[in-house]
Amino acid sequence: MTDVRQILRRHGLEPRRELGQHFLVDARALARIVAAAELTADDAVLEIGAGVGNLTHRLAASAGRVVAVEVDRRFLPVLEAELADRPNVHLVAGDILALDPSDLMGEGPYKVVANLPYAITSAVLRHLLEARIPPQRMVVTVQREVAERIVARGGRMSLLAVSVQFYGRPQLLFRLPPGAFYPPPEVESAVVRIDRHLQPPVEVMDVGWFFQVVRAGFSQPRKQLSNSLASGLGISPGEAASALQEAGVDPRTRAERLTLEDWARLARRFSRATSKEG
Repeated sequence: MTDVRQILRRHGLEPRRELGQHFLVDARALARIVAAAELTADDAVLEIGAGVGNLTHRLAASAGRVVAVEVDRRFLPVLEAELADRPNVHLVAGDILALDPSDLMGEGPYKVVANLPYAITSAVLRHLLEARIPPQRMVVTVQREVAERIVARGGRMSLLAVSVQFYGRPQLLFRLPPGAFYPPPEVESAVVRIDRHLQPPVEVMDVGWFFQVVRAGFSQPRKQLSNSLASGLGISPGEAASALQEAGVDPRTRAERLTLEDWARLARRFSRATSKEG
């Protein structure tokens, strides 16, 4: 086990639960995460939530360059001290959601390896995947239930699953018990790897419109899809039902049952339906 407690005591710090500070201390899990990223000396890595630097150390030993972002400025002196022997690490104080990844990583390819704060997991994933230059690979630790949502298929889909799977191929690699962290969270965790698609797996003419339709469909997930889409897109229930039938989707179904291919067809059909309404 990495002695995070000793590092924290040495610097007179305590983790802040409100910031989601649960530091991964299981050495075997840390090694498996780094191995899953398949790093080489040519790789640049973005780490989000560097904490006390126990994962950062391992990343720096395998990658050519590591940019470690930490929102809690209390930990900057800790990181500077603990990573003094790692000249290939660049520390950045800030909120990743307020930072442009390309400003941090430049124009070249990069990977993301991070133990994400659970409260902002979905927002961080969207921020990275929709960036002007998205990462080519992400290996992230998230809440187990969120990991299962990310990798879900037709029948159990969510807005998060559609968003991630449009941009990349996710795999749930392994689960982590609360005891792998200090302090232990109240939930189980899991490590997910997401490899970016070179091209989206479905043909979409307008990505913005595609996600507008998807968001409308999931806006009232317990309702029939025709009602959710009519409300979310500002069209009549009749127009929504007609477009769904033309796309080969039962208007009475729910959003969770649709695949990426279904959503792509719907985006094309609803583009026509809304233009008629206009």
